[in-house]
Amino acid sequence: MILLDHAATAPVRREAVEAMWPYLTGDFGNPSSVHELGRRAGLGLEQARGQVAEVLGARPSEVVFTSGGTEADVLALQGIILPKLLRARRQGTLDAPLRLVTTAIEHGAVRQTAASLKRIHGIEVDLLPVDSTGRVDPEDLRRILRPETALVSIHLGNNEIGTVQPIAELAAVAHEAGVPIHTDAVQAAGQLDLDVAALGVDALSVSGHKVGSPKGVGALWIRPRLPLEPVLTGGGQESGRRSGTQNVAGAVAMGTAMALAEAERTAPGEVGAAARTARRDRFIARVLESVDGVRLSGHPEHRLPQHASFLIDGVTGEAVLVELEARGVLCSVASACSAGLAGPSPVLAALGLDSSAAQSSLRCTFGPHTTEAELEEAAAAVVAGIQAVRRLG
Repeated sequence: MILLDHAATAPVRREAVEAMWPYLTGDFGNPSSVHELGRRAGLGLEQARGQVAEVLGARPSEVVFTSGGTEADVLALQGIILPKLLRARRQGTLDAPLRLVTTAIEHGAVRQTAASLKRIHGIEVDLLPVDSTGRVDPEDLRRILRPETALVSIHLGNNEIGTVQPIAELAAVAHEAGVPIHTDAVQAAGQLDLDVAALGVDALSVSGHKVGSPKGVGALWIRPRLPLEPVLTGGGQESGRRSGTQNVAGAVAMGTAMALAEAERTAPGEVGAAARTARRDRFIARVLESVDGVRLSGHPEHRLPQHASFLIDGVTGEAVLVELEARGVLCSVASACSAGLAGPSPVLAALGLDSSAAQSSLRCTFGPHTTEAELEEAAAAVVAGIQAVRRLG
């Protein structure tokens, strides 16, 4: 099988399993315990925190471990907006509802949290427009910001169409207005530079299983002195920002996986991001040149190095998936997190696609170790699969 669904989840790295194993066996202690067993677990947790922080160009104390990217997104949105809401209420300065600026093509964790903040707390949600490739124009952000805007949340790389946003430019615009900005970098980890100073963001979410750790662990980086209201309260772990006994083994696996993914991204050889981008472009070209009625979705240049996505005239993406799996290639039609939802993907609908076009999507995402030969074979399978579905009518 050739896995072209890394955007859903990456294979677990052997190194991550080996790193976490001691914390599932001999060093199984609670990291909050003061005895030797707890101290060893605590040391492992802090080493992992340091590894994540190093990838982000941050201090370890600024990293909060969570159960995954979804929780990190929820913590960022609720955690940053609610303190502002509470302070305005106490001071009697809430003359107009606070506002959240985001887009219609965010991950469901952001979209649904925005809806929840509106429903429960009366936060107004302003949706930035995107162009036909899914890109946000910084000038549109400048126009939409208001004195009541409490937060901007825009992802770094889109999970369905691969488009990369101009986050540094957007952050500069937000900061001119005195507004913090959060970015969901879950899909970008291991593919793009996540240095938070270069990006200019105030909060950033990542997830371990996108870079090769087991599922169930993620992290939020939060700028120092930015007030953050915890979503989970209790024992005060993670410096009071996320209560609950930490998943030490998961954090250790994530730290290991992120360090390895970053080393690969910056490597000069075939696993480096530049080489992956070249393989991606050759894969896209093979598909587009070999079969009619197929076009790229997302931006042709500003896109994730491991991401190719297509719209196919006259067929549904699901039908092509069946043919591809029979040929030994595993892909997807959209986000695995939105599987089972009725109707077209909200991301594709936001691009202005009608229902028929949106349901013709095919997403092919590979990893740093996917070879040129595998991508050649996969491209041939995509072409053959499309032709087979069209013959069936």
